[in-house]
Amino acid sequence: MRPTAAVVGAGIAGLATAALLAEEGYDVTVVEARDVTGGRAGSWESDGFRFDTGPSWYLMPEVFDHFFRLLGTTADAELDLVPLTPAYRVYAQPQGPGAGEHVDVVSGRDHARALFESREPGAGAQLDAYLDSAADAYELAVTRFLYDTYESYAGLRDRTLLRRLPALAPMLTRSLQSVIDKRFRDPLLRRILGYPGVFLGTSPYEAPSLYHLMSHLDLDEGVLYPRGGFTEVIAAVQRLAEARGVRIRTGTPVAQIRTQGGRATGLRLRDGEVLEADVVVSTADLHHTETKLLRDDERTYPESWWRKRTAGPGALLLLLGVDGELPELPHHTLLFTDAWKENFQAIFGTRTVPDPASLYICKPSATDDTVAPAGAENLFVLVPVPADPGLGHGGVDGDGDARIEKLADAAIAQIAQWIGVPDLAARIRVRRTIAPGDFADDFGAWQGTALGLAHTLRQSALFRPRNASAKVDALLYSGGSALPGIGLPMCLISAELVVKRLRGDRSAGPLAEPARTGG
Repeated sequence: MRPTAAVVGAGIAGLATAALLAEEGYDVTVVEARDVTGGRAGSWESDGFRFDTGPSWYLMPEVFDHFFRLLGTTADAELDLVPLTPAYRVYAQPQGPGAGEHVDVVSGRDHARALFESREPGAGAQLDAYLDSAADAYELAVTRFLYDTYESYAGLRDRTLLRRLPALAPMLTRSLQSVIDKRFRDPLLRRILGYPGVFLGTSPYEAPSLYHLMSHLDLDEGVLYPRGGFTEVIAAVQRLAEARGVRIRTGTPVAQIRTQGGRATGLRLRDGEVLEADVVVSTADLHHTETKLLRDDERTYPESWWRKRTAGPGALLLLLGVDGELPELPHHTLLFTDAWKENFQAIFGTRTVPDPASLYICKPSATDDTVAPAGAENLFVLVPVPADPGLGHGGVDGDGDARIEKLADAAIAQIAQWIGVPDLAARIRVRRTIAPGDFADDFGAWQGTALGLAHTLRQSALFRPRNASAKVDALLYSGGSALPGIGLPMCLISAELVVKRLRGDRSAGPLAEPARTGG
């Protein structure tokens, strides 16, 4: 008989874990509390508009490629990937009544160097050195850090890694922003290099400078978009899981992880049904898993542990269906305030909503004609806010909590002014807001964070929660809360780390891919 596995959660981590476990020979059942799969990478439709409600940047394509090859296919075979040019546009805060200054960031070393040199003489050469270092750090991360379960520290004792410690140590002890500020003077260039800290759920003033590797992804490698939206990524992973016999049960919340003799034996569902399993993998929010699904004596990460940790930011999301075209916005746009440091201090320090905020806009209708009616635009707006469910809940057509809707109005007004479209608010046909209270209710998100544990030094790599319980055998973890961290690529790696843990594979690198046959 095949060993059995029960997976909690049908987001990308749960579906990917299920697919890989089925490929390993497990009989897998996935249970999902919500009525749909996808988790944070969800979808919402209204009046001919279709919105992704979560991730919108397709970065680290080699991680997706590797995952799909483990299952005998490729990203190109499963997805219709479109390169974005420009990769994104950046608007500076206006200095008067008109629109703000903007620059387009085009991927590729030559384009990036030319942009930097045009704004600051000598910055092109500085960028070359910066991106060379970023590429080296990225290679180090993929081969030495991201695919390591840290079940042992053998990978950290590797001679090749030890030889690189003199260069690596300063990257861990200096902040990302401090390294950027030392090399570049132009405020907009500094922010282009610093904003990826938000992708990591933290401030560039707190992120270790090792994470300058993120600039290798958008400036050197490029940015892609899966046509049809990120739900197509979810659909592809789900398709591969189901093709291997994985059963996916939606609308099936879990009440408890069952244990016997210190070992996980399955799940008790909220309706009382018992689902037995040889292995349990929870991809739910780790705080929810540890504090709601386990007894006090079974918790590796009790409340006392969480009180000492830093949450990533919360998010105010706006899903806007807009009549008429908006050529002022390409697929990705970032608005950067002059009060850059104060913005992050408000979110992570005083835990107040910055005004105005540095924010992000995705306009997938720039690339994809399936997401909005003809002659209209689809906008996804993300305003970073403190991780605090007390900020309230969103709603449709302005029926969210008053404070949330007022913040949304302010964000719309800010966008209208900064990009020079004064009638933006009047052209909105569809409007939905999503707030930290929704993240807490819908996903059990700790403190209502949109991302999870911030990638500070003490919450990265070997300092991040491990992917196996220290108290309960056969209980493993996957997803953004655990190793290796935040984002769709990290969630795919976390699924692979479950397989490595079960195999007893303590190597630092990715699993070997099966040999391909045919063309």
